[in-house]
Order: sequence, then structure tokens, then C-alpha cells
Amino acid sequence: MPTARLRQYQHLLATFQPESETNTTFPQHQHPGQSIAVQRGALRCSRSNSVELPLPAGGLFVVQRRRYCCFEMKPKVYVTRNDYARIGLDLLKEECDISVWDEAYPVPRDEFLKNVAGKDAIYCSLNDRIDKELLDQAGPNLKVISTISVGYDHIDVKECKQRGIRVGYTPDVLTDATAELTVALLLATARRMFEANKQVHTGGWKSWSPMWMCGKSIKNSIVGIFGFGRIGQEVAKRLAPFKPAQIQFTSRTDKFLTAEDLGVTQVPFDELIETSDFLIIACSYNVETANLFNDAVFSRMKPSAILVNTSRGGVVEQHDLIHALRAGKIQAAGLDVTTPEPLPLDNPLLTLPNVVLLPHIGSADIETRIEMSRITACNILAGLKGVKMMSEV
Repeated sequence: MPTARLRQYQHLLATFQPESETNTTFPQHQHPGQSIAVQRGALRCSRSNSVELPLPAGGLFVVQRRRYCCFEMKPKVYVTRNDYARIGLDLLKEECDISVWDEAYPVPRDEFLKNVAGKDAIYCSLNDRIDKELLDQAGPNLKVISTISVGYDHIDVKECKQRGIRVGYTPDVLTDATAELTVALLLATARRMFEANKQVHTGGWKSWSPMWMCGKSIKNSIVGIFGFGRIGQEVAKRLAPFKPAQIQFTSRTDKFLTAEDLGVTQVPFDELIETSDFLIIACSYNVETANLFNDAVFSRMKPSAILVNTSRGGVVEQHDLIHALRAGKIQAAGLDVTTPEPLPLDNPLLTLPNVVLLPHIGSADIETRIEMSRITACNILAGLKGVKMMSEV
């Protein structure tokens, strides 16, 4: 290792070791993979621009790309339920002390507040509200929050930033799974699959009838997509082979492939809602999109239009949607997301035959959920070590 680099590491060690341990000497010649003897420890060098120094208490001092962390003891991580894919928890167990809410449902608020105190990191999901109250309860040790979701509206990101708490999420890995589910939900709603299935099970299928259970075709229709990020683009790609007359979109940003690349057309929001035969909501949930789809919007849509929402339930004013479906302002709706979740059994949506409801399963394929768990854990480990996360808000 070059002498200059050894001096750099010696300076770092002198800065962060107790005074009794700062009298550290380095050999003049050292090769990657060999140990550099230091008082009460050994510095391991490699070609990866990183070094690791075991500390007397069993922790690890890490220097990587001029960033460091010092673990005098294993970091404490709180995991908000016990049914995440095991790969993520196994990764954390290798380097951290983890505490798990030992149930396969969201941790109750009082338990969350009680058990998060003193933790260095939180592994959470979109069901777990992380606000100022919880951050106060966690205390100054909290360094990282990692959510196993693409959305992070359940986390007060601004408050986290002010406290220097890093926030990780899982945006890219679930794109394909959610796009597939969106297309499936559109087809199930348009072709009245759940209605037809119910007829089979309840004896409504008497004989073949030329106009019985007829639905809508995507071919020659106008498909509108609100929100044209990763998921919106992948939905457009998957719908193109169905030969719609046009795929159009509205997006708040220009971070997408060109319309020519995908064969789609960008239109104003007013045109999108007034002309689309199928209207897919694929946007993020924020202050600008909250309750955006309300009675004023439904009143301007085609009476034959079908609404599909796989983003967040809060984007739709649900009471207005129920009224629109009952009054025939729109034809049908396919919803993977609702407000609240889970939907109470007495909710009027459950009584409407022109609604297809799913329990927020957009990313629910086995491979995707396993990878989401791995990324969530890796984000925590990276945040604790002060290095780049796989995906950071």
C-alpha cells in the first residue's frame, strides 16, 4: 500500500481511537490482503478502497472512499413485522442486533413507539407511519430508515432530513410486477371477469347468450395514463400489443423516454380525463395528487370510461368515486389500492358489481418481494456504514 495512504489511515485512526490507542505504527511495505499491525487491533487492507479495523469491544471501524463509521457494538435495528422475506433479515443478522415485531401484521402504534427507542435503524413498510412523534421516541441514535416500498408518503422525509436520518426505499425492483398487475386489473375490469366468475359459482350461467357479460375491448380504444414514471412507461409498453388507437399520458416531469420511443402521446390533464376510454392512475402520492380524482374529474370523464388505480388510494376521493359509479358517471373501476387499507367489510365499494377490488398486491410476486427485502436490508447496512445506498430518497 502506498505510504501516503498509510499516513491517511493513520491520521483517521488517531482521530477516532481513544488516546491510549493512538500510538499506532505501520510497516513501510504492505500488500493487499496482509495485516497491518496496530496496538490492540489489526488493519485489513484490500484493493476495494476500504479498510477495516476490529475494535477492542468487538466492533468494526470502517474507512471507505474517505467515509467512515465506527461500530463499538452491533447496531440495533427494529423490524416492524415478522413476515418479510427471510433474505433481508438474514443479511441484517450478520452485522446487527435486530428486534422484530413477532406478528404477520403491522406493529400497533403503541408497540412501535415503545420498541423503537434507542434503535440505530428501522426496517419498515408502507403501513408504518414514521412521523415526528416516532422520531422523537427513537432518539438521537436513529440513523437510517428503510422502507420495503416504492412509495414513502408514510415517512416524514423532511423531518428525517433535518435530523440527518437517511431514508432508503425500493423503487426499481417492483416496476415490472406492478405494470403486469395493472394490465391484468384493466383486463379483469374491462372484460368483467369477476362478475362472470361469480355467475359461474352462483348458478347465473344458464346458457350461452350473444350479449351476456359483454365487456370492453382495448383494441381501437384510447388509453390514458396519469403519471409516466417507471411504472407508467412499462404499462404503456405492455398495452401496445393490444392495438389501442392511442396511448396518451400526462406527467408532471419530463423524466421519461420520448413519446416517439414508446409510440405514445403527451396530452394536457383536461384532455386526458375527457377523452380516455381507460384511465390508469400510476402517479406517486403527494400533496399535489391527493384526492385529485374527485367528482369534478369524474363528471368530465366519458360515461363509458373505466378507471384503474394501482398507485395509492389517497389519489382518489373515494366517496366521489362511489357516487360516480352508482350514478353512471363512469362505467367501472379496478382498484388495487383504497382508503383505508384494508377496506372495511361494510364499505359501499364492496357492494358495487362494476368494481374489481384487490388487496394492494401490485408488487406481489415471489421474486420481486424477495429482492425488495434484500434491497431494504442493504439500504440499512449502507446507511449505517456511511456509504451509498442502493436506493435513497
